[in-house]
Amino acid sequence: MSGMMHLLLLCLSLGTISIVHCGDPTIFFEWNVSHGTLSPLGSPQQVILINGQFPGPNINSTTNNNVVVNVFNNLDEPFLLTWSGIQQRKNSWQDGTLGTMCPIPAGTNFTYHFQVKDQIGSFIYYPTTAMHRAGGAFGGLRVNSRPLIPVPYDTPEEDYTVLIGDWYKKSHIALKQQLDSGRTLARPDGVLINGKDAKGDGKDEPLFTMKAGKTYKFRICNIGVKSSLNFRIQEHWMMLVEMEGSHTVQNTYQSLDVHLGQCMAVLVTADQTPKDYYMVASTRFTKTVLTGKGILRYENGKGPADSELPEAPEGWAWSLNQFRSFRWNLSSSAARPNPQGSYHYGRINITRTMKLVNAATQVDGKLRYSINGVSHVDPETPLKLAEYFGVGEKVFKTGSIKDDPPADVDTKAVILPNVVDQTHRDFVEIVFENHEKSLQTWHVSGYAVFAVAIEPGTWTPEKRKNYNLLDAVSRHTIQVYPNSWAAIMTAFDNPGMWNIRSENPERRYLGQQLYVTVPNTARSIRDEYNMPDSALLCGIVKELPRPPPYGK
Repeated sequence: MSGMMHLLLLCLSLGTISIVHCGDPTIFFEWNVSHGTLSPLGSPQQVILINGQFPGPNINSTTNNNVVVNVFNNLDEPFLLTWSGIQQRKNSWQDGTLGTMCPIPAGTNFTYHFQVKDQIGSFIYYPTTAMHRAGGAFGGLRVNSRPLIPVPYDTPEEDYTVLIGDWYKKSHIALKQQLDSGRTLARPDGVLINGKDAKGDGKDEPLFTMKAGKTYKFRICNIGVKSSLNFRIQEHWMMLVEMEGSHTVQNTYQSLDVHLGQCMAVLVTADQTPKDYYMVASTRFTKTVLTGKGILRYENGKGPADSELPEAPEGWAWSLNQFRSFRWNLSSSAARPNPQGSYHYGRINITRTMKLVNAATQVDGKLRYSINGVSHVDPETPLKLAEYFGVGEKVFKTGSIKDDPPADVDTKAVILPNVVDQTHRDFVEIVFENHEKSLQTWHVSGYAVFAVAIEPGTWTPEKRKNYNLLDAVSRHTIQVYPNSWAAIMTAFDNPGMWNIRSENPERRYLGQQLYVTVPNTARSIRDEYNMPDSALLCGIVKELPRPPPYGK
């Protein structure tokens, strides 16, 4: 079937007419998800492949493209993918979390339809079911600028995706069993760059090649399980140009701390002696430093990479100071012609403040992670479906979590669906406070948020005087250092059911996440799309009649 005919049928389909935008180009993918055996760290182990690839295929899209991904689940258990950082405007139906969608049953397929509406930048996709992320099925997702929108740097010679992450030799099944038994995961076994770790024996194939004198774009994303990583390239500087959908002030760095779930895009000029060089990713804030390497080769170069690797920085202070150097490029355009800085977020009145404290606790003798004393559990019926079918009260209750943490937040927790009710279009301040000894990384789905501050200690309203209210980077993740806090701001202008979660899969799986429901009170398709006819149904809504569609 031709692409044009396929698009026509999609546009005529009642189930997708509100999601596939027929005036914009559509790109199609067919993915087969299956187990396979590879040796990322030298010994054979089970991994999760997409079309036989590890990592999975890159999605290369352009602003406003419709993306159609037909996923065949050939695993022996349910499976879901999320498109981390894609805002899914009016469309939480496709966000790929267990609070918004039924998982794809084993031996069946499901087709995602979503639009990368008014976005540019570097993102990733990965599984949200079980501990599948620790087994693979992840990849890069880039959104290029439209040709008529100026980009604040010259077009690079090539555009490369660099997926860095720690890795376990145990299978994702064994890791899940360990968590289910109430035990935390030990430290990882190694670090991979695009699924590999160079041996340094002269036989390593290059991950990327460069021509002398040319400039290249590298999109660096931490797809790992447990560790923050520092990334660097032997003898090459990196100019930061974009971060999770925002153009940044173009500072240069010898190395970058990239925390779980985060993406950064840099420009690198091939201005050194033509030969091989190591790309290096090593764990941060760990007693034992794990290091992964990959070969970067100059075309027609002569000579192996130097065995002496560039040193990584030490300590939290260096990382915090680097965060403070990241700035929004106020004069450049992103997905739209108007400059990024034309949105003056610092002048908007805050209508709500949520202070969220993470904690590790024991419930019935087993390890759980919580937010403000609530450890989330996914009900059989996805929260969004229960709400849409009018049976939400049978599945969850909003208000179980408070805007301020209880006094015993560090020692007690209850297990239940963790849902917060949020008024449409409110401008909200969220403070993440971390009393633990490990770094936390948070993701907010459905929105871009302004990362206005990170500081040591505890947060009080007086700390607002230290906020960056001018050029904080708009992104979808933020890290919180041990015994520190971080503040973000965003307008909740996207109705739906949206996930705020730890980017550490262990912590997410054991409860460190919540959902924010932003109701479509007007029941209007101007604010939110109808549930697509293709949506999978499960739990108590499986046999219920479909509600009447939203009006105009």
